[in-house]
Amino acid sequence: MTTETYRDAWGIPHLRATSARELARAQGRVTAVDRAWQLEVERHRAQGTSASFLGASALSWDVFARRARLDDTARRCFAALERRDPETADWVRAYVDGVNAGLAEGAARTPEFTRVGLAPGRWEPWTPLGIWLGTHILFAGFPAKLWREEAIRHLGPEAVGLFATDGPGTAGSNGWLLSGARTTTGLPLLAGDPHRFLEEPGVYQQIRLSCPEFDVVGLAVPGVPGTAHFAHTGPVAWSITNAMADYQDLYRERLRRTGAGVEALSPEGVWQRAVRRVEVVEVAGEGAVEVEVIETERGPVIAGGPEGLGGLEGTRVPAGRTGEVPPTAIALRHPPRVTEDLGFSALLPLLRARTVTDVDRALDAWTEPVNVVQAADTTGAVLHRVAGRVPVRSRTNSLRAVPAWEKGHEWQGWHTPPYATLDNGIAVMANQRGPAAPLGIEFAPPHRATRIRTLLEQRPTWSATDLPAIHTDTHLASAAPLLTHLMTLTPLTPEATRLRDRLLSWNRHMDADSTEAAVYAALRTAVVRRLAAHPAFAALTEPPAYPEVLLPWMSLTARIGFALEHLLKAEELYGIDRGETVRAALEEIAEAPPTTPWSGTHRVAPWRALPEPPYTEPGLAGDHDCVNCTTAVPGITDLAARGPAARYVWDLDDRDNSRWIVPFGADGVPGSPHHRDQLPLWLRGDLAQVVTDWTRLTLEHTDIPEEARD
Repeated sequence: MTTETYRDAWGIPHLRATSARELARAQGRVTAVDRAWQLEVERHRAQGTSASFLGASALSWDVFARRARLDDTARRCFAALERRDPETADWVRAYVDGVNAGLAEGAARTPEFTRVGLAPGRWEPWTPLGIWLGTHILFAGFPAKLWREEAIRHLGPEAVGLFATDGPGTAGSNGWLLSGARTTTGLPLLAGDPHRFLEEPGVYQQIRLSCPEFDVVGLAVPGVPGTAHFAHTGPVAWSITNAMADYQDLYRERLRRTGAGVEALSPEGVWQRAVRRVEVVEVAGEGAVEVEVIETERGPVIAGGPEGLGGLEGTRVPAGRTGEVPPTAIALRHPPRVTEDLGFSALLPLLRARTVTDVDRALDAWTEPVNVVQAADTTGAVLHRVAGRVPVRSRTNSLRAVPAWEKGHEWQGWHTPPYATLDNGIAVMANQRGPAAPLGIEFAPPHRATRIRTLLEQRPTWSATDLPAIHTDTHLASAAPLLTHLMTLTPLTPEATRLRDRLLSWNRHMDADSTEAAVYAALRTAVVRRLAAHPAFAALTEPPAYPEVLLPWMSLTARIGFALEHLLKAEELYGIDRGETVRAALEEIAEAPPTTPWSGTHRVAPWRALPEPPYTEPGLAGDHDCVNCTTAVPGITDLAARGPAARYVWDLDDRDNSRWIVPFGADGVPGSPHHRDQLPLWLRGDLAQVVTDWTRLTLEHTDIPEEARD
């Protein structure tokens, strides 16, 4: 029952144990030692208790977590897992035991605990499920439906298409698969990079898990056992991208108070008793806040209540029914709450997988987030499929919040996950419309996917060492509509003419050292801000009274920034003279154009649970629609809060020829040798080589259980 912890030159943990259960315990322990602060922040966020030590800045999330019943859903899903799959439930328990065994050591080496006066708590068996749920509850972007509600209400149905794009709060990824016919070794290659909010420590943990049943290198989500999203078992490897599927629904509810509690109007016209309770959220330095938690037959109420919902109250009563009670709340319905299943039964079979058939079977148990999966094995077999649960229901449910009191919006089973094939030995997914197209509404523009395929088609075959060059490509195809507008502008001041000519001769690459890229970004920002200030959009400048945590999806400026190419290309835009808007923006920038390169303002802006003293983070290449997807928010900031949270290349010919990188490092403790040692490589686009030879690793820790010592 001995477990051993080794480290490579980057401090990445390599764990070896005599059973899968003991290995899970070792994974939990080493994660607690390396990432104690991160784990405890995520545990408290899943419970809705983070404001108790982070203060008022965390209150909006805690209120949302309570109202969405994240912790209760995690408990229910774990109880169901114990009934349906006791082996996996026991494996999760072992991981939790390891976390609890390592937290004190991890907290002792982490200064944030002392800074806020927090003592590490105790993890429960369902905590990993809560962290998974909390990490992904906003992943599918259900708040976009609230944005569409407002856009349709003020601008009309055509606004859905005009503003449809990968928005400010949606996570994405690049991923590509090359069959053996397109590689120098004759066996497949997988590569890509997940795009998430850049956090410090990072959202992915490089790790190796080895026992007699399997030997896997991959990227784990700290707080969750296994390596769900990206891994190489030796015989088979897999990776995922966000399918951009729509699997969460919002219902406009009519609620009323009675002497016995709260009731909701059902589709049958009957007032039904809703679950109601009051919870208390502690806020450091400010006392406590009471939160009313309500759940209808549709799901938990995440906004509003019997007394109303800000600007929505009384605005959507159907014609001819003005005497009825108006909608007063918004309820969320999503698969784990309905099925009591988070898909954890896929995690152990994935680790044990030896072929793409094994991966395929394991993914049949996947629930959420809904992903496009690419996989390949050492026989040359490949897999390209969608995994996850998407309910069958009215298309209106996917577009906007639907009335809970009307029939026709019920869930009626589940979609069969689609499969896809390779085209000329290549499969590329970058959140564009692909195999998941029937399952969603909004997808990323095709630019990243098109560019990756174009680059891959330039060579007949590729090696693992060649592929990192794809990760860092900076071509910005979405610049075309704005540059096209520049071509037709006359007359202009001499300064504006010179600036226009510079931009029209620019190579359209958002390189870190490019001043032209900085000029383009400045012009884009000026255009976005002018459009956002136009009277045609005035009604959307003040978002309705939704919870603060949902407001990023309500930002008119951000929506215009991400949809700018659509808005500039549309046949008509609410009477706005776009040519004149671009002209005015160009003249404005021409008065004092940027003189520093793009990396001067386009800098890493990682999220940290605790605010840090101001300091300058390094500059970046890339942009939101580049393959090197370092997301600025046009019109708001050039800083990149979102970007590649990891990069990888999985080689099926030789796993030791595989490569990986994360933005910062393996260790979550500030000032430690491996806290930020991977950042220079990540900035350059380099990847560290995967090492699996135990003789090249350093033994750090051996754990022999007490019963074995006796």
